[in-house]
Amino acid sequence: MSAHCQVTGRKPGFGRSVSHSHVRTGRRWNPNIQRKTYYLPGEGRRVTLTVSAKGIETIDRDGIEAVVARIRARGDKL
Repeated sequence: MSAHCQVTGRKPGFGRSVSHSHVRTGRRWNPNIQRKTYYLPGEGRRVTLTVSAKGIETIDRDGIEAVVARIRARGDKL
């Protein structure tokens, strides 16, 4: 599963870890990505989304129908 949110578009952040001796090594900060299944009452079916914790809050606030409409308006398939 890729670390990419279908609702908010969050992706991993990249940077450097700096040790006590000041040696720099590459690292990445992954968003909190989870697979969630939602029921679409308008279509009578379920959809499984890869969403971040912030994306789950967005769905709770706006509703699954509105969020799915936004995803489809972007041209992404569900």
